[in-house]
Amino acid sequence: MIPRYSRPEMTSIWEPQTRFQIWFEIEAHAADALAEIGTIPKEAAKKVWEKARGVTFNVDRIDEIERETKHDVIAFLTHLAEIVGPEARFVHQGMTSSDVLDTCLNVQLARAADLLIADIDRVLAALKTRAFEHKLTPVIGRSHGIHAEPVTFGLKLAYAYAEFDRNRARLVAARKEIATCAISGAVGTFAQIDPRVEAHVAKAMGLTVEPISTQVIPRDRHAMFFATLGVIAASMERLAIEIRHMQRTEVLEAEEFFSQGQKGSSAMPHKRNPVLTENLTGLSRMVRAYVTPALENVVLWHERDISHSSAERMMGPDATVTLDFGLNRLAGVIEKLLVYPENMQKNLDRLGGLVHSQRLLLALTQKGASREDAYKLVQRNAMPVWRGEGDFQSLLKKDEDVKKYLSDKEIEEQFDLAYHFKHVDTIFSRVFGKA
Repeated sequence: MIPRYSRPEMTSIWEPQTRFQIWFEIEAHAADALAEIGTIPKEAAKKVWEKARGVTFNVDRIDEIERETKHDVIAFLTHLAEIVGPEARFVHQGMTSSDVLDTCLNVQLARAADLLIADIDRVLAALKTRAFEHKLTPVIGRSHGIHAEPVTFGLKLAYAYAEFDRNRARLVAARKEIATCAISGAVGTFAQIDPRVEAHVAKAMGLTVEPISTQVIPRDRHAMFFATLGVIAASMERLAIEIRHMQRTEVLEAEEFFSQGQKGSSAMPHKRNPVLTENLTGLSRMVRAYVTPALENVVLWHERDISHSSAERMMGPDATVTLDFGLNRLAGVIEKLLVYPENMQKNLDRLGGLVHSQRLLLALTQKGASREDAYKLVQRNAMPVWRGEGDFQSLLKKDEDVKKYLSDKEIEEQFDLAYHFKHVDTIFSRVFGKA
């Protein structure tokens, strides 16, 4: 995490003070349950809350203790005992460090997911607004980077909306899968602690119980969570790349907003560069980079090892903070995107009507030409136009072999741009629902 690419609400989830507060809540709720079933005195559980609820933990003191103990949870419990007093001996009864660490991590990931879901909602709202604004704005569709057939800019944004809508559903599912609690003790057998304690803590922390946890919560859950973040990042970059291509000087169909006083280059005063979407490409790479260690973390020795721990201490904050920043930046880009319909039309017309070649091909086959012959007839008239040697419609009208099948009027009918958009309403209703 670096401040440049961080938003405070997300970073606060990962701050030491937040982590220690969650640790305390896990321990205190466990103490309540232990008291309820008679394992520890009820007065002791009450005292834990009275002495430490709302306290600001001394992070420096915990770090100082850890330098001696070489154990973060023991360091925290020692500091907690300094705050609570003698009743602290009843804290952590029958529990192991992973009960606290894993349950806390899942609380943090669930909270992070809630923020990310809200971020996606902002992206979806921006995409929907701009998609309807440009529902019928013609633009050339490209395959392999080459002019193909007409689409609308609204459809381009609708594609992205549908993709992020799927991503939202994936993230909701990933959040549900990650939001589990384990208070099962060493090697996960509940030998030293009653399962009712786990159920109580899970409910109090907004989680569900982990059905079987060995000594750690299974890391396939975390792998799916971070893989979902990686897919969202890929979708973020896909849209960013589209905008970057559309902003190229030779294309200039859309452009990032350029504010008053903004500078594009330290050397060239004329530059207006797609710096925000380029930034999103880089951030997306970082989020996806954490998918591999998340998958590697699934493979732990026996009931537990800590080979996953060091990776998770970095990837949990970094992946969520980076994606949170990126999604909000993407939403801002879409909301303020400059769109140039005139340039879109100019690019559409650039190939002299070649974008209608498939319609000519189909029209010829419908009038009796074989597909092979029709393809040859259309292509031999298209290639000169590709080289800048004439107008497609004019060449077709002069081709005697084409005229055997199509009249001038029938040729002209194949160049109707609106023909390509006759099902836009159908697509929009599928993506956005009925108006």
